[in-house]
Amino acid sequence: MLSKSLINEVLDAALSTGADFAEVFLENTEDKYIQMVDNAIHRIQGSTVCGMGLRIYKGLRTVYGSTGDLSPNGVLSLARNVAGVFSDAPTTQRTEFAERIPANISPVKIVSSSISNKRKIDLVRKANDAARAYNSEISQVQTTYLDTDRRFWIANSEGLYTADRQIRTRLSCSATASRGSENQSGFYGPGRQAGLEVFLEQIDPADIGREAARIAMVNINAGYCKAGQYPVAIENAFGGVIFHEATGHSLEATQVAYGVSEFCGKIGQLVANPKVTAIDDGTIPNAWGSINIDDEGRPGQRNVLIENGVLKSYMIDTFNARRMEGFKPTGNARRQNFSFAPTSRMTNTYIAPGTDSDEDIIGSIEYGLYAKNMGGGSVNPAT
Repeated sequence: MLSKSLINEVLDAALSTGADFAEVFLENTEDKYIQMVDNAIHRIQGSTVCGMGLRIYKGLRTVYGSTGDLSPNGVLSLARNVAGVFSDAPTTQRTEFAERIPANISPVKIVSSSISNKRKIDLVRKANDAARAYNSEISQVQTTYLDTDRRFWIANSEGLYTADRQIRTRLSCSATASRGSENQSGFYGPGRQAGLEVFLEQIDPADIGREAARIAMVNINAGYCKAGQYPVAIENAFGGVIFHEATGHSLEATQVAYGVSEFCGKIGQLVANPKVTAIDDGTIPNAWGSINIDDEGRPGQRNVLIENGVLKSYMIDTFNARRMEGFKPTGNARRQNFSFAPTSRMTNTYIAPGTDSDEDIIGSIEYGLYAKNMGGGSVNPAT
């Protein structure tokens, strides 16, 4: 997108007023979104995000700016504006880049953005029709297809120059079952960091529609649960989501570095049942949250956050590592897009297998709940 010589000029200009670090982030992302509602295509939408982000540090002071004007005048003007916040003498000479090519852990067979809308609509329709046919009480179906083709380049004043391409594809279905005045919904939406081969060769779109409808029918046929406090057996999928929300966000440096997490200062302490080992792993091939490199150019990592109940680590980006003495970045930096500075975020979070059998877990509960799945959640990391 920009020549190395121009990127070097940008970094020089950014460092010209005394910053001790400068970083350029370039992005070109294409998204495709197709939605079917009530048996008809409701929306076909494509978008492109293209631009440059620039940030500088001086100690614990940081400045970030971005532009969609990638002409030499546009990017150099941004660099001068960002640098204008500081007013000290420059301390850094011209950067010598050492280019790095990241290993690809998520191979793509069929690049989704290269395939026609017609083939994608066929997949959407297949999921929609299967959900409709599942039961006569399925009254509404909404099916959505999404693919993202994200290319980005990172260069910084420490000599890093690297780039990557992330391709993600997802097909989801939401079905509503109706009986009298009652409506209940079901949702299923698998996705991968992979191409269209996910739904042409691996996952049948009809199975997605049927699963969404099945969940809706389970819900509309369900009885009521008595109010009260009960033990809960948590299945894998639900366990991953509840760990992500209730614990994962509180272990991100976004919260920890500013003292607004309940886990601040507790490294080495028992924070969970000794049966619990919790992991954030960006190195699982083709998983939705996996990365070859994060949005600061560091390779993805497998970070053991809690081991046998003991807090071992946080998820840390570069700037927050500066605020957290004794800690290093962990490959967890992420940006919403080029116009946002990176911060710490999870990749793939899960609780590692324990030593208890499913039968023993269920058998230990005289009367309680079995939570197989959930759709989402939210959290206050401070509490």
